[in-house]
Amino acid sequence: MALTPTDYALAGYHLFLAIVILARGMRTADHVWLLFACLLVGVLLVAFRINRRPSRFGRLVHTFYPLVLFAGMYSALGVLNAALPPGQIGGNEALVQGWEAALFGGQPSYDLIRRYPSVFLSGLLHLAYFAYYPTILLPAPCLAARGDWTGARRVIGATITAFVLCYVVFALFPVAGPNWVFDHPTGPVREVWSARLVYGILGLGSSVGTAFPSSHVAATCATVIAAFQVRRSLGWITLVPFVLLTIAVVYCQMHYVVDAVGGLVIGGVAGAFAARTSGWAAERLSG
Repeated sequence: MALTPTDYALAGYHLFLAIVILARGMRTADHVWLLFACLLVGVLLVAFRINRRPSRFGRLVHTFYPLVLFAGMYSALGVLNAALPPGQIGGNEALVQGWEAALFGGQPSYDLIRRYPSVFLSGLLHLAYFAYYPTILLPAPCLAARGDWTGARRVIGATITAFVLCYVVFALFPVAGPNWVFDHPTGPVREVWSARLVYGILGLGSSVGTAFPSSHVAATCATVIAAFQVRRSLGWITLVPFVLLTIAVVYCQMHYVVDAVGGLVIGGVAGAFAARTSGWAAERLSG
């Protein structure tokens, strides 16, 4: 089974992660497990490569394994950044807050929800923040269910490329973000059901140092671009939650504005990359 650009992107990222861990001299049990996980990804890719006559199940796994893998990749960054020297993330935080203040004369991620404390707006935008999950996870299975496996791989490739680019930045330039450094809003805007849902999910596991750029915005942007390229109707369906999400990450105090802008840039790059490599990937998989 031929490897795709998505496979190579994931292989490169896990090699990069292993080098970072070894270069920093991290020797805790958690870091050993991370190195082992990087090795397992390599083994999986080798298995794909040597399996010349994959079954239908094998093709299914090859197509969708990146959507399963990205959650573990995100958690690994929390383990990696937790071992950094005290103050390193804080120094990066001060730098990003300085950019924000220079551009906007303050901190919009702190000010907006307090200046415009609308229960309706808070409920809508926290729901949009939650919609990130179905927006990035559902398009590819929907395309595959309609028989468009090439389109499914194209969407997954765009999404995963955006994640990989963001995760490299998170490892080299970790920023906690306003959700970690500012007091949370209080009152009805915080107690609306969708806000409680979002904070409940974040409470289950949120990796520190993964704010700049916003991987929520980047991955969703890349997904939307690829969806438009594959099936225009699917692009329009994903566009609305993406636009609301881009506003929500700032209003809901999850990201700085510069995080969102960085996410848009990376999402655009990932979408363009997936478009340029989709023909090559389809040719290799059909060969």
